[in-house]
Amino acid sequence: MKRFALACLMLWPLSALAEGERAGDFDYYLLSLSWAPGWCATDGASRDVAQCDPANDATFVLHGLWPQYETGWPSYCRTTARDPSRAQSAAMEDVMGSDGAAWYQWKKHGRCAGLSAEDYYATARAAYESVTIPEVFSRLDRDIRLPASVVEEAFLEANPDLSRDQITITCKSGRIQEARICLTKDLEPRRCGRDTIRDCTMRDALMEAVR
Repeated sequence: MKRFALACLMLWPLSALAEGERAGDFDYYLLSLSWAPGWCATDGASRDVAQCDPANDATFVLHGLWPQYETGWPSYCRTTARDPSRAQSAAMEDVMGSDGAAWYQWKKHGRCAGLSAEDYYATARAAYESVTIPEVFSRLDRDIRLPASVVEEAFLEANPDLSRDQITITCKSGRIQEARICLTKDLEPRRCGRDTIRDCTMRDALMEAVR
C-alpha cells in the first residue's frame, strides 16, 4: 500500500501537466496582452509580422485569451469544433500581430473554451477591446526603465473597473513582457487565481520605445 501511495505521489506532477482536457471545462479567462516593442526586439526580431512593422506603432497586442482553472490551466483540449480557416486566422492579425499567432492560440488555448473557432476569435477580440490600453504607452518614443508597478498603475487608471487583484504585470529577461487581466466567462473583471498573481517586482524593467 505504501508503495502504491508513493507511486501516486511521483506521478501527480505529471498528471497536473497533462494535456488534452475536455473542452469547456474551465473557471475563468486570462487575457494576455504582450508589449509588442519588447517582443519584436527579441523573439520577433527575425519575423516578418505586422506587429513589428514600425508603421503600425503597435503597443500592447493580444497575445491570447486563455481558459484557466483556479489553479493551473487546460491546453490542447479535446473538441469537436473545426479548426479555423486561414481567412479567419488572418482576420485576427490586426489585434494579434499575425495569422500564425492566432492559429497557435486557437490550437493550444482556444480549443479549451468550448466554442467554435469563429466564436473563440470573436470572444478574444471582444475581451481585448474591453480593456483600454493606457494612452501614455503609445507616446513612448524612447527606451525607458521603470518599476513594473508603474505599468500596472497606468492600466488601473485607464480602467477604473479593474482592481489590483485582477491584473498582473510580467517581466522576462529584464523587460516588461505582458499585462494579464483575469475575466469571467462573460468577460467581466474578476480576481485572478493564486498561481496567476505573480507581479513582476523589478524596479528598472526595460520598456522599449514604440517604433
